[in-house]
Amino acid sequence: QDTDEFILPTGANKTRGRFELAFFTIGGCCMTGAAFGALNGLRLGLKETQNMAWSKPRNVQILNMVTRQGALWANTLGSLALLYSAFGVIIEKSRGAEDDLNTIAAGTLTGMLYKSTGRV
Repeated sequence: QDTDEFILPTGANKTRGRFELAFFTIGGCCMTGAAFGALNGLRLGLKETQNMAWSKPRNVQILNMVTRQGALWANTLGSLALLYSAFGVIIEKSRGAEDDLNTIAAGTLTGMLYKSTGRV
């Protein structure tokens, strides 16, 4: 069978464009950052409170570390994904082409802007 699986309007693409994929990229990076940050916060919280007995203050400190690290990583990765997606869409619209050069340029510009703030 060579029939299409979906019915598309006349002239519509079968693949998603860069702008449509941007939402998935940004959301996925935020969720990945939150999960990684929460695990990192749990590790740091357990390490910093290892001399304390299991009690409510220790649980609160661990929970604070988990939420703080989760939010930090989610914001960082979400911001990077937003920059990457925005650069990708702008470059694609300005060049009028949809190829790998757009991806390389968007990644390069995102990395240059991220490093220009002095972060290591």
